[in-house]
Amino acid sequence: MSNTKSTLKPTKHLQAKLEDIFAESDYNLRYERGSFKSGYCLIRNAKVAIINKFYSQEGKIQSMIDILKEIDIDTSQLSEKNVSLYQQVTDKDFSI
Repeated sequence: MSNTKSTLKPTKHLQAKLEDIFAESDYNLRYERGSFKSGYCLIRNAKVAIINKFYSQEGKIQSMIDILKEIDIDTSQLSEKNVSLYQQVTDKDFSI
């Protein structure tokens, strides 16, 4: 295994694929107004993730990745392609 960092470009397609991971999980992803210090708010007991809707596309993508690294997702609920993407973005060497 190489020591190179895994990267993806912050595109609309990547955003849609990350949103799909949330759709297949127990977590509800919402875009709303807010002054969240980290750009997002996570309500763990309700399994809700809220991202500032005024964030740039790259900011939204980075927030989704940060949230995915923080929460526990049952990968048995995810499609094969989403398991692969989930494992890639939650890897400690991943960056956009």
